[in-house]
Amino acid sequence: MDTNQYLEVFIDESTEHLQSCNENLLALEQNPHDLSIVNEIFRNAHTLKGMSATMGFEDLADLTHKMENVLDGIRNEKIEVSPEILDVVFESIDHLEAMIGDISEGGDGKRNVSETVEKLKRIENGELIDGSNAKAVVEDSSEDRLVSVTALTYDDFERTIIEQSNEQGFGTYEIAITLRDDCLLKAARVFMVFEVLEKCGDVIKSVPAVEQLEAEQFDTDFSIAFVTKEAIETVEEAIKKVSEVKEVVVKKMFFDLVEENVLEPVVASSTAKSIDVEVISQEATKVVTNSTAKQSEKPVKSSHATSKTIRVNIERLDILMNLFEELVIDRGRLQSIAAELNHNELNESVERMSRVSSDLQNIILNMRMVPVETVFNRFPKMVRQLSRDLNKKIKLDIIGAETELDRTVIDEIGDPLVHLIRNSLDHGIESPEVRVAAGKPEEGRVELRAYHSGNHVFIEIEDDGAGINKERVLSKALEKGVVTSELASKLTDTQINELILASGFSTAEVLSDISGRGVGLDVVKSTIESLGGTITIESEEGKGSLFSVQLPLTLSIISVMLIEIEQEIYAIPLTSIIETSIIHKADIMNAHNQKVIDFRGKVVPLVFLEEIFEVPRTDDPGDDFHSVVIVRKGDKMAGLVVGSFIGQQEIVLKSLGNYLTNVFAISGATILGNGQVALIIDCNSLIK
Repeated sequence: MDTNQYLEVFIDESTEHLQSCNENLLALEQNPHDLSIVNEIFRNAHTLKGMSATMGFEDLADLTHKMENVLDGIRNEKIEVSPEILDVVFESIDHLEAMIGDISEGGDGKRNVSETVEKLKRIENGELIDGSNAKAVVEDSSEDRLVSVTALTYDDFERTIIEQSNEQGFGTYEIAITLRDDCLLKAARVFMVFEVLEKCGDVIKSVPAVEQLEAEQFDTDFSIAFVTKEAIETVEEAIKKVSEVKEVVVKKMFFDLVEENVLEPVVASSTAKSIDVEVISQEATKVVTNSTAKQSEKPVKSSHATSKTIRVNIERLDILMNLFEELVIDRGRLQSIAAELNHNELNESVERMSRVSSDLQNIILNMRMVPVETVFNRFPKMVRQLSRDLNKKIKLDIIGAETELDRTVIDEIGDPLVHLIRNSLDHGIESPEVRVAAGKPEEGRVELRAYHSGNHVFIEIEDDGAGINKERVLSKALEKGVVTSELASKLTDTQINELILASGFSTAEVLSDISGRGVGLDVVKSTIESLGGTITIESEEGKGSLFSVQLPLTLSIISVMLIEIEQEIYAIPLTSIIETSIIHKADIMNAHNQKVIDFRGKVVPLVFLEEIFEVPRTDDPGDDFHSVVIVRKGDKMAGLVVGSFIGQQEIVLKSLGNYLTNVFAISGATILGNGQVALIIDCNSLIK
């Protein structure tokens, strides 16, 4: 079987299953006696094992099987949950994630996991694991496992159908089917069974529900209520011919109209769960015979709802976005032509096209929006491991994980957040002894939150740790030459805090795998600013710190203010602009060799763009006024002196290419409606 066509789906679904395992393992650590959590982890592992084996990734399937044995022992209460045992299971998940990562990059998913496999075997056998003793576990007896099927129950409508079927000469049966434990394509086998049954009669209901059967959300057993005029022996033999069907148990149904349940249940079970439904598979079965359906006053509804979502390859969305970007450029061209011709019908058509394209733009941008949960999901596990490595007690609270960001931003923001959280855990949160001595709770708290504000998303990381020791930071900055003595005396508290973002800066006394090598936070700053965002730091010594990251919602289509300098056109993102203003030359002052203005009681430095971009001046305008755009970066501001204002417009952000990667204060370019290229100004680079 050619599995390459399913590889992308396999990678996506495997990642989802592993993420679910991680989340549920963290929940299990807090509630070690909740077997429903264990069952959920087991189901994810079991599905992953089957998928891996089907795709031919035997190493991945084998490791998952070993982990599954331990989970099976836990859910059968033969192994007692302990942090040491969970450490090994987490270690297995780490290996599985690495294997999936290797497969997604074109590898074969092979990895040396012999040490982890040995630990899993020892847990399974009840041997000591890092000083803890697991309860003895019985050898895997999957081959001898009993048929475990939930007895079917029926509502009044279903009972009526069965009674009417009996009256019309149909045989009514409950069929319990068990697949082999090593069955790789359970959903496919279920489909084949339903296909056999459809040829012989009609299915009334199934347990588990069809949706669960199709999603392989069951172990190896399922039950079916079935009506037929065929000899049941023939039906039974046909089912047994389906590959990987281990056992078929058939029971004749009889109803006592006074009682609510079948008098002769199929096989009693205390483990399997059921969800009653009114119908069955959209593809494999019909619900009831036409005759019984006509006689029933209650209409038969399909409970197998059509899926509300579909998977779309991100490359297709990128192509769609690129095509729409071209449409935006042409829209601008049409608007420009319509304004020149001033033709009523043309103006109306262009206005209507603009409204429709704006709606289309919103839909396309929303399609690209992804919850930050996809990034945040990795952090609880990371915090658990680091807190154990650092011998600290730390609780991570996540708020606003449903907040959405453009996929392009999501792809880039993960690593910076990892650095910030590791910094809070290592430098921020104190050891339990120090916290108790300071009158704080023994357990430190780190809060990760995300929320929308205007056209931005804010991601904040707040801890209740030691805060930033400003004297120590300033001392280290002077020692490493990050600032001069003269400049150090003039720095505000906020500016001192931001020194930790400087390249090569570190206050760690001891080098470790977690921090102290002078890398990390400078990369955080440069990455965030490359995304058009900013980072600010607030801290109170002894109370804690707050790192606030401000990011644009999307990077592809942005609103800008078009300005002109001589004959050159530039674009300034609206998200950076506070307001525009006209100032008199006489209002310009000098401070510290810098031209400044008084803007609403604040001293704002002026930046002359014609000097920054070396725009050749054709003649002296001779007037006494300057056009100024007031922009901001965090709590800092600057006034950009421009030639003239053109107006607001939505533009498509294009990169300058590989040859122009380090152009100062330019973040990209765009094509205007008249075909002219306008450079997009990076305001963050101009504000110091």
